[in-house]
Amino acid sequence: MKLSNYLLPTLREAPSDADNVSAQLMQRAGMIRKVASGIYEWLPLGLRSLRKVEKIVREEMDAAGGQEVWLPVIQPKALWEETGRWGVYGKELLRLKDRKDAEFCFAPTAEEVITDLVRREIRSWRQLPAMFYQFGLKFRDEIRPRFGVMRAREFLMKDAYSFHAGEEDAASYYKTMVQAYKNVFTRCGLKFKPVEAQSGAIGGSYSHEFMVLAETGEETIVSCSRCEYAANIERAEVKDQYAAPDAGRFKPLTEFDTADKTSVADVAKLVGRPLTDFLKTQLYMLDGKTPVIALMRGDHELHEAKLAAAVGSPALYRATEAQYEGVMGCRVGYGGPQGHDGVQIYCDFAAKAVLNGVTGANKDHRHVDGFNIARDLPAIKGFFDLRAATAEDPCPRCGEKTEFYKGIEVGHTFKLGTKYSKAMKAEYLDKAQKPQTMVMGCYGIGVSRVVAAAIEQGHDKDGIVWPPEIAPFSCAVVVLDEKDDARVRPAADALTKALRGEGFDVLEDDRDGKPGVKFKDIDLIGIPYRFVVSRKTLDAGDVEFKRRGAPTAERWKNAELPERLKALRGA
Repeated sequence: MKLSNYLLPTLREAPSDADNVSAQLMQRAGMIRKVASGIYEWLPLGLRSLRKVEKIVREEMDAAGGQEVWLPVIQPKALWEETGRWGVYGKELLRLKDRKDAEFCFAPTAEEVITDLVRREIRSWRQLPAMFYQFGLKFRDEIRPRFGVMRAREFLMKDAYSFHAGEEDAASYYKTMVQAYKNVFTRCGLKFKPVEAQSGAIGGSYSHEFMVLAETGEETIVSCSRCEYAANIERAEVKDQYAAPDAGRFKPLTEFDTADKTSVADVAKLVGRPLTDFLKTQLYMLDGKTPVIALMRGDHELHEAKLAAAVGSPALYRATEAQYEGVMGCRVGYGGPQGHDGVQIYCDFAAKAVLNGVTGANKDHRHVDGFNIARDLPAIKGFFDLRAATAEDPCPRCGEKTEFYKGIEVGHTFKLGTKYSKAMKAEYLDKAQKPQTMVMGCYGIGVSRVVAAAIEQGHDKDGIVWPPEIAPFSCAVVVLDEKDDARVRPAADALTKALRGEGFDVLEDDRDGKPGVKFKDIDLIGIPYRFVVSRKTLDAGDVEFKRRGAPTAERWKNAELPERLKALRGA
């Protein structure tokens, strides 16, 4: 491909609204252009990387026994109502009506439609197990699309779904898919870590996220320094290491005035007590109508996903100010857990050990001191792991020190069980000709996110540093002095032919421009290997070679070129 005929509109400066490294560099390198909030055009250069990732994923899905299908992105409401997700998914689900006023959604995922397909087409145990996968556009109406294609509203995803005759086979195949995902990200040249994760709106008994490690990542990973345990911050376990205090040390419950102080930090400062002496009362609503209280130690942060897991429903939302006042009987900031008959109270493990604590009095401007859960809050749902892990928490598996990393989620595997197959009556006939419910797995990769994550992990001051496996072009041939020396064009053509003969895809910069400008563009778009053909190299009987990011260039003699290229291909 000659650059003079290639749409590659590089920019010296990134657009002002590009809010992370990959968004900046993808637009500067001419890979994407923004059409609307969270919606992007993929230009030829960006599409080449996207297709390379897709090719790797497809090969690994085929190797895992998958069969590729193409599922509709516009899906009927009725299918989503069968599983109860029409309401659960919330405003991220783009809903629409056709000319007959029938309701549909632009699918963010495809569990319903694939389960509907399988329940109609697979009847016997002899047809199981089966795995189907697709590459398709997804749409999630993010309230704040950001980070370019990293958190766009429209994106390319590979989603796969497996169907099994029993839990044992489903668990075995889950391991197969986890290994397939490891193969994918290894072949993409990425540094990554699989971590235990919450299942969220997809559901299922357990899941793993695959995180590309990058300092700019928005996800936090907790990893053991000794064993293989790793989890995202939502899933990272905090063991119950707390003992209830001796009742003989309980002080009387007293009420005191805190004026306009509502936050734990402000009240702690007012009374001169550490945050560890406080109990925070946080109110949530289940299905928009049933109040649920989470009780946390004052220095700890509630993790909503853990509360949802404890409650057993993702349909859990922070109470509005009006809901708070209706349940607690006071303004926000003055509520306590006591005196709310019928309200389920979930206490974090650490709250158990708070002796003579401070909490809200359920009266405006008032708090209470000397609060003890065992005496003052007898009716609780129980103690649970509700908080985000900290660096002080040991590994829940082996007890060693944990380490924290930043990462970008690019893949997610779910052990679904029978959540969808039971709801949609996806059944097969077993060997005794009796109907049984299929067991399912679900496996997603954000193909467009992989491209952006690779840039977040690999870049420098000059631009992108691609892994060679997914770079849009593996080699650049920069042509200089073509107008001044008739030898240059034949030499450039011969080099390009030799590179292609070894399996490299080549972008030839044949533009009429200064060497420095050409070199800057090649560095910006991140092509791994750069070759220069010029009057100077021809006079010396060699070619200039430079790896992306290397401090200096090398000179390869023309006679050595065939062997050098073979070695480069095998690197």
